[in-house]
Amino acid sequence: MAQGDTTQPLVTVIVVNYRGADDTITCLRALGELDYPRVEIICVDNASPGDDAARIRAAVPGARIIEAGANLGFAGGCNLGAGEASGTVLAFLNNDARPGPEWINAAVAVLRAEPTVGAVASKVLDWDGTGTDFVDGGLTWFGMGYKRHAGSPIAEVPRDEHELTKDVLFGTGSAMFVRAGVFAELGGFDERFFMFYEDVDLGWRMNLRGWRVRYVPESIAYHRHHGTMSAVDTPDSGRETFLLERNALCALYKNLADETLAKALPAALALTVRRATARGELDATQLDLQRGVGPAETDPVPVPRSALAGVLAVDQFVELLPALAEARATEQAARVRTDADLLPLLRNALEPAYPLPRYLAAHDILVAVFGIQEAFGQRRKVLVITGDAITERMAGPAIRAWNIASVLAGEHDVRLVTVNPLADPPPAPFRVSAACRRDLMEPIAWADIVILQGHVLELAPALKEEYAHKIVVCDLYDPMHLELLEQGKDAPDDRRAADLAGVTKVLDAQLERGDFFVCASQRQRHFWLGHLAALGRLSPRLYDADPTTQSLLSVVPFGLSPQPPQRTGPGLRASLDGIAETDHVVLWAGGVYSWFDPLTLVRAIERLSTRRPDVRLVFLGMRHPNPEVAEMDIGSRTIRLADSLGLTGKHVFFNEQWVPYDERQNWLLDADCGVTTHFEHVETTFAFRTRVLDYLWAGLPIVTTDGDAFADLVRSENLGVVVPAEDVEALADALERSLYDTEFANGCRERIAAVAQRYTWPRVLEPLVEFCRNPRPAADRLPGATDLALAEPLRGKELVRRDLALIREYLADGGPVELARRASGRVRKLARRGLRRG
Repeated sequence: MAQGDTTQPLVTVIVVNYRGADDTITCLRALGELDYPRVEIICVDNASPGDDAARIRAAVPGARIIEAGANLGFAGGCNLGAGEASGTVLAFLNNDARPGPEWINAAVAVLRAEPTVGAVASKVLDWDGTGTDFVDGGLTWFGMGYKRHAGSPIAEVPRDEHELTKDVLFGTGSAMFVRAGVFAELGGFDERFFMFYEDVDLGWRMNLRGWRVRYVPESIAYHRHHGTMSAVDTPDSGRETFLLERNALCALYKNLADETLAKALPAALALTVRRATARGELDATQLDLQRGVGPAETDPVPVPRSALAGVLAVDQFVELLPALAEARATEQAARVRTDADLLPLLRNALEPAYPLPRYLAAHDILVAVFGIQEAFGQRRKVLVITGDAITERMAGPAIRAWNIASVLAGEHDVRLVTVNPLADPPPAPFRVSAACRRDLMEPIAWADIVILQGHVLELAPALKEEYAHKIVVCDLYDPMHLELLEQGKDAPDDRRAADLAGVTKVLDAQLERGDFFVCASQRQRHFWLGHLAALGRLSPRLYDADPTTQSLLSVVPFGLSPQPPQRTGPGLRASLDGIAETDHVVLWAGGVYSWFDPLTLVRAIERLSTRRPDVRLVFLGMRHPNPEVAEMDIGSRTIRLADSLGLTGKHVFFNEQWVPYDERQNWLLDADCGVTTHFEHVETTFAFRTRVLDYLWAGLPIVTTDGDAFADLVRSENLGVVVPAEDVEALADALERSLYDTEFANGCRERIAAVAQRYTWPRVLEPLVEFCRNPRPAADRLPGATDLALAEPLRGKELVRRDLALIREYLADGGPVELARRASGRVRKLARRGLRRG
């Protein structure tokens, strides 16, 4: 084993030999000449007859020779070598291949720079470097992997097809690299394949589990294609054809989703038979009585081996089905990507692959009859779960969940589920339902992506257990723990502290589980990044995958309808007695919660009414539509203050019920100005006042207290007036200007019209839409992810020097007592480690 720079991962190169000692020795010697600092070379001899193992051992003493007790095939031989490997990166190289000078360096550079890449596919040329062996992979709908451009002169292959790094479905087993942890997680190559397509199957499974396979053109190897096969077989034997046909069916059966497999498998079986009869030029009608009844013929019908191979492949595929069924169950349970996701990597799934006229005719028939083209375009399944009531009267979380479902339904099959018992939704172009905790298992099992809000994860423990591999998006637009600091002020101290700890624990669980997060503002993004960092989620692996962290946490504000509001019924002027058509109306468009300051607003209206008797303040809804949300004291205090000042029913109006979501525009269109006021505290700093978006939608000048993200927007875009917290006089003046200064109000409306376009639901949801188009687990949640470059343990003099330095440090810190305490702790730690091993 070569030792060197420990900042580079140890790479174990595995070469399988069977009756090819001369080629193998050439290959191993070329590996020994590479300048990569840390290489372990393992050669597995698959029970070659004669003295192959001895010759290789003598010729390449630096390689470790492992002698298999039987011919395990390429797949089994590679797995045997991987089981003995010490490296964190496994490299597989055919024995009739040789590496280029940068073969390892280029591959390792990509694996280290891109933590979501699980394997590197090398560029493979023929032995003299002029012909193409592997520069890209494709897969037919019937399971046959193929090398695009194979056999073509490399000079005739378009440059962007072989000189650019790209994602591929698989790498060729003749020259590829795999993270050792990922290889182990997937169980290595499927040894049932023996040889051929085991590399296709491995790459397919890696992609299904969220890993990427990356073609790296700088990692070059040179290959005598089928050098080993030609030494042990002949093209006319049918053995290679048998393995290709059988293994294609095996890979197809294991890896296609249920819906796709139901159409593809029967068609693939039929096509295998037609391919066999066309290849062998058999008369497929020779036993058909419809051709005429003559003397019975009982002589054997000669069947070429090329035809027999296909029939026997189907037979042996059936023989393998019980074992393959178990493998299929494992792969389907662990997959996080759909067949449609991988379709671009198949390159041309409808490629027929064989230019035989009878075969091509059957291919077209089967594609049409079984709907193959449509089968590979299945829509992704997205589940949106909210804890809020979904009715005609919806609050912020439900409105947000509803619009997320609505926008995503344009591209995916979407279900919206509420765990709230109150569910009476309006008509929707997607399925809406309510579910209790035990009912969530079915929609979670159905979904490819789960988008959740609030406390939902605690009601769906399956997402942390049997469905821990599912892709989860967490909507963090509501920092619940900051709200609770204000909301719980009137609770007993111990209960308040316990409630806060409980909500924080819920959020911690989301941040530890999620693959992608969305929040409502840049302020919130900075806040949640701090939280993620404190939990240890901003690991080197995540950072290396995306130093900007945008692919982990994106800003998705609350949105508004892309269509301007249209009156559909009576508004506030017709619904509330005491408001005339000529009155100037200030609208409070959301609920009244503890973190808001409606008291200063009522006092400001009282002051303004003395000089503007036609001013009116309307609270849109005092009772939250979700019965699980307790009424807060601030609402009753606001009503009492308005009563005490003689304003209720004259200048201040309270709508006791919640205005239905689809009717709110009627109230907004009756208003002249929108207002939101809050106290100065940490909740304000990171809040996103969702109903303020309705002011933008309706073109209402906005008066807001300073301190939150919307205050920044109103100030920077000149959409209204920003006032200090709890300043009655400043608030009264701001309302007066917005209501009665026509030139100022009209200017605000013009600017609001432009800004509102940035906040339509389709636009604000673009980061989530893009993620759902190409969903993947977060880099630190990929199965089998491990560190690549590991520090060498201290040994000999270095270990002694370290221990002496620690002794001096302990003596300096606390003398002999501290040294004895540290030493006893070390002994206990070693003892526990020994017990665990035992």
